[in-house]
Amino acid sequence: MQQNLVIVESPAKAKTIEKFLGKDYKVMSSYGHIRDLKKKEISIDLDSLEPDYEIPEEKKKLVAELKSCAGNAAKVWLASDEDREGEAISWHLCEVLGLDEEKTNRIVFHEITKPAILEAINNPRHLNMNLVNAQQARRVLDRLVGFKLSPVLWRKVKPALSAGRVQSVAVRLIVEREREIQAFKSEPYYRVTAVFGYTDEDGQKSEIKAELDTRFKTHDEALSFLDKCRNAGFTITEVTKKPLKRTPAPPFTTSTLQQEAARKLGFTVSQTMMVAQHLYENGRITYMRTDSVNLSSLCIGASKEEITKMWGAEYSRTRKFQTHSKGAQEAHEAIRPTYMSDMEIEGTQQEKRLYDLIWKRTAASQMADAQLEKTTVVISIGDGGKTSAGSHAEKFVATGEVVKFDGFLKVYRESFDDDDDGRDETSHVLPPVKTGETLERMEITATERFSQGPLRYTEASLVHKLEELGIGRPSTYAPTISTIQHREYVQKGDKKGDERQYTIDRLEGDDLVQSVKAEMAGSDKGKLLPTDIGIVVNDFLIKYFPAIMDYNFTAKVEQQFDTIADGNESWTGMLKNFYKDFEPTVEKTMNSREERKAGERELGNDPSDGRPVFVKIGRFGPVVQIGTAEDKEKPRFAQLPSDKSMETITLEEALELFKLPRTVGTFENLPVVIGAGRFGPYIMHDKKYVSLPKNENPLTVTLDRAVELIEKKRTEETRRHLKAFDEEPKLEIMNGRYGPYIAYDGKNYRLPKNMHDRAGELTLAECMDIVNNTKKK
Repeated sequence: MQQNLVIVESPAKAKTIEKFLGKDYKVMSSYGHIRDLKKKEISIDLDSLEPDYEIPEEKKKLVAELKSCAGNAAKVWLASDEDREGEAISWHLCEVLGLDEEKTNRIVFHEITKPAILEAINNPRHLNMNLVNAQQARRVLDRLVGFKLSPVLWRKVKPALSAGRVQSVAVRLIVEREREIQAFKSEPYYRVTAVFGYTDEDGQKSEIKAELDTRFKTHDEALSFLDKCRNAGFTITEVTKKPLKRTPAPPFTTSTLQQEAARKLGFTVSQTMMVAQHLYENGRITYMRTDSVNLSSLCIGASKEEITKMWGAEYSRTRKFQTHSKGAQEAHEAIRPTYMSDMEIEGTQQEKRLYDLIWKRTAASQMADAQLEKTTVVISIGDGGKTSAGSHAEKFVATGEVVKFDGFLKVYRESFDDDDDGRDETSHVLPPVKTGETLERMEITATERFSQGPLRYTEASLVHKLEELGIGRPSTYAPTISTIQHREYVQKGDKKGDERQYTIDRLEGDDLVQSVKAEMAGSDKGKLLPTDIGIVVNDFLIKYFPAIMDYNFTAKVEQQFDTIADGNESWTGMLKNFYKDFEPTVEKTMNSREERKAGERELGNDPSDGRPVFVKIGRFGPVVQIGTAEDKEKPRFAQLPSDKSMETITLEEALELFKLPRTVGTFENLPVVIGAGRFGPYIMHDKKYVSLPKNENPLTVTLDRAVELIEKKRTEETRRHLKAFDEEPKLEIMNGRYGPYIAYDGKNYRLPKNMHDRAGELTLAECMDIVNNTKKK
């Protein structure tokens, strides 16, 4: 009989734990949940709101193995993660394997190290049903919302759509931000900077960069000021020095790790969680789902030792951080390395980079403040050598920062979303100047700038906003952001922006030099943008289900889950309260009749025949429609290109889409047609499509150019298709991105490297041999 069976939820975790426990312990993995709600049906009794769980087909063999091993073990230890999801996995294991809860040991740890595992084995506990019920409440509530709202969307908006409780609110944030950006009217202003020459007592020359403390609203005001500076003197009227200190950021929580990894390493939120999970399961870092900034005394002691050893005692400062986030879940620890003595680790490049970030943030949190000195120099403008008086006179201000003691900055500097914007270009190390000294004007520049509207969300700033509003918990940020992109309600993309000109006026000596430059306004890279479908679904849900879409409601539900987890509320009672208002709203909306389809907008009339022009959601996405079903002539449709939005498209832009498709001529006795689809313009010839390059205008492209592109595509296709077999039409030898391969019956099979050179000469028998051997493996 096996003495002890330990069940965890991931094979990597099982492998790490097995190293620490002796031969009396067998460690097995449940590969996540072994039981869940049914996929194809609501799987909830709508009277009692009790869930109906099932073991999925693919888990039945594993469950039988676990059952057999559990039956043969003297003791069973359930060692899934320490949060609600982990507790639920342990409870499902108890239920399915028929374990006696009283005799089953539940162990938890927030790092996979030998001392932590042995400590957990020495202090087992029973299942915490309050945590299980909080997880069940979330699962059932989210299933009710998803399964009840989705059919409403199918009927009222478009088939195959879906809704989710937290996801829909995240989409709302992105849609509202986009509308704020569209409504924002940018105002021009003029920023004035100057470069002054300074000569010290020893004749050493240096430059001082300064900025005017006034911004002008009009070009005339800026020019008038530059004119005033032609004959003015510039005198230092004030020099102030102030000590400054900077304090390190607290150690990482799930949210702050996701934000910093996005800014510093360019990771997506889900990528960060995947890499962090690997680090945790390999025993490198503590548990990666936490909203606590607390560090164990062991870590604080180890950090002090490492910091003192590497940089000296003056760099060390012990700090204890308090968690203030709404409904901080359980008494977790922050995300930190398990051993501070390991400054570097083995692993993939991504694992090394994320670990390095976590190590530095943890070390910095236990280091001394950075001591700086900030110098501010005020430069007054004199009239013909006299200094101007009066409180409203414009002044130039130069600032300089000197780091007296770098402290934690030696290791780590926190990033912010707007790091690229608004940096003080005039802040630099200043020469040792005194009050009363005069400066030489080298150049003064007035640059036209524009007031900046709200910024679009990045994945990182969306996580920050969700956390700030109390929406979701550490475990939900990554799946929420992945889901809204997967459902195509939101896309991470680039916004082209519009070219905008701005003027620069530079006073050099007595000459005023003016130039005009161009910049792209409103352009964005890698930001979250709502799609037309996302906007229509959002508006529909806000109109008919305002309670579900309310930020406060979503945050309040999270607090109720916390109350259930603390044992202070019944989970079924909470669900019944929600459902009694929700179900009638669903029924009422399903049976409501609307004059227009959700999201439909009339743009005007077609000048050629006076028929109305609409934008609306069609079966395959947004379309422009001319005419209605009641007209004698059938309505005409054009797919909306991806660079146009249903909200902002004009009548003129919509009518332009009907100039396509256009036939430009014939090639090989078949017509060559230029058309436009959802993914851009294309050429169609002989039922085959060729994408039109971005720099080609579909309304002016010629037949010769179209034929050139058709033949280029054919050449590429020939290179791709190496060999086909008449006797087996399902099989073909192809040339791919990573070399030649066999395509057979809808599946691809890799060719051994020693066959690459003669891939185009392989026989049918050789190909089938590779296919059959691969299948057997």
